[in-house]
Formats: sequence, structure tokens, C-alpha cells
Amino acid sequence: MSAYADPHPKHLLDFHDWSTERLNAILDNADTMSKVLDRPVKKVPALQGLTVCTVFFENSTRTRISFELAARRMSADVVSFAASSSSLSKGESLRDTIETLTAYKIDAYVVRHSASGAAHAVARFSGKPTINAGDGLRAHPTQALLDAYTIRREYGELKGRRVAIIGDIRHSRVARSNAELLTRLGASVVLCGPATLLPRDLAGEGVTLTTDAKAAVKGADAVMALRLQTERMDAGYLGSLPEYIAGYQVNEALLEDAAPNAIVLHPGPMNRDLEISADTADGPRSRVLKQVEHGQAVRMSVLYHLLVGRG
Repeated sequence: MSAYADPHPKHLLDFHDWSTERLNAILDNADTMSKVLDRPVKKVPALQGLTVCTVFFENSTRTRISFELAARRMSADVVSFAASSSSLSKGESLRDTIETLTAYKIDAYVVRHSASGAAHAVARFSGKPTINAGDGLRAHPTQALLDAYTIRREYGELKGRRVAIIGDIRHSRVARSNAELLTRLGASVVLCGPATLLPRDLAGEGVTLTTDAKAAVKGADAVMALRLQTERMDAGYLGSLPEYIAGYQVNEALLEDAAPNAIVLHPGPMNRDLEISADTADGPRSRVLKQVEHGQAVRMSVLYHLLVGRG
């Protein structure tokens, strides 16, 4: 976190300028948004008259749909921008595209892009509140917030909890954002994977690294499996899939060393019986669908804080 954290941040690009108090306020307000979603009429007028544009340059199911629903639940108008069918395919620059959209009186952007820093560029080009919905390998802050919220709903608080994140750490913006956020909120994080997928520079205060999955989950309150992002990999990162499964699959045998009431998380999409066994994904420890459910409330809270609740 910056020593000069903005008390009223305009964007959520990462957690750099966000105070711990403001991050906790996002999670606190998500409780209120969850109650809205439990009503027969799941709508409030908080963003009435505002327009939110989702700009996705990578495929997405959970993040895109939950953001669009979150905006509509608060009565915003939503514009969904598809890069593949836009003038970008004719050679238009990102800057010209965003400036064109902003001329239509867009009030906020939600951006996913394969390039690290793309959301920062959108914030700069538009001057409008911008939310990073995943940029390259760098950050995915709202996924980390909904993961933290899921753990907090389970245990009441994050302080003192141990979270193990297992899998393709190297290519995971989710792992990076979770490591940053969870330690800020008082949890300890263990990042685990094959040595080729475990960047040493991620170790830090509250974050430890290991290639031993049994050691990683020992005493863990939450165990998160990560997808192998083969689309981002060059050759040489893995020996074989059977070896990976034997060493790093999150399954019932591995969870024997976790805390007795440990929960299982996965940011999706899941490769069943690869990074997580099907029986574990569907078992009583799994909170995967709760993560999906909580994502909408957390993203409602983020939109509210950036657009109307900055005081």
C-alpha cells in the first residue's frame, strides 16, 4: 500500500492506493448488498441515471455477468463492449476507442485485458472511475475481494486465518491480488505449486512459498485451487499432467491435513479432476458457488463506493 493511500479512491486498479479501512468498508457494505439480493425485488436506485461500460478483451463468464448484474441491480444502464466486433479489429487504438466511448457520456468502466496495465490506460484515457476486472498476470482485485468476503462470511473475520493457494501461481493474477489483500486484512497466505510455476519474488510479509502441497494445507482454514493456464504457458513449465495431479490436485486426501472445518475455493473456470477433484468441487467443504454468489454483492459494493459513496 502506498504511504499516501487515497481516502476516497477514484479507481480500483489494484490495492496500491486503498487503505485497509476502505477495503474493510467494501466488505462491510457487501453485507448490505447481499440483503438486497435476498429480496423478492433485487433492485435499488443507487446508480440510477449512470452508465457503466464493461470492456472485455478476454473471455469471461463469472466476472462479466456479475458486474453487469451488479450495475443493473443498482439501476445503472449497462453498455457491453465486445472488442472482437468493434473498430479495434480495423486497427483503431485503445485510446481512440475509449475516448469515443467516453464521448457517449459513460460514467464508469470495467476492464479486462490480456496486457498488464491496460486498466490503468483506460483510467488515464477516460478520466472516469475504472475497475480492473483482470489485466494480464498482474491483478484481479474484485476476485480477491470476493474471495476474502467468502472467507470472512465463513469465519467472521480474516485476522489469524491461514489460506493456502495451490496451482499455477506464476500465471495467476488471482494469486497475486489475494496475497496482497488477505495479508493486509490479517490473514497469512501460503502459495504452492511446482517450482517452475512459483515465482520467488512473491514471498513477503505474511506470504510464504512452498512446493510441498501437504505442507501448504497443513492447518489451513481455506484452500484455493488454481487453474493451469496452459494458454499462457511456453513449453517446459510442467513435466506431465499425471505428475501434476499426483502432487498438486486439491482433493479429499490432501485436505486431511487442513483444519477440520477448512473450506475449498476456486476462482473458476474449473478443470475438474485436474487441479481439483470433482468430489471435492461438489463436496461439503466447497464454497465455489458461494464465491460466485458473493461476487455480485461485492461488485455492487465496489461500484457504489466508486460512484456514489466516496464521501
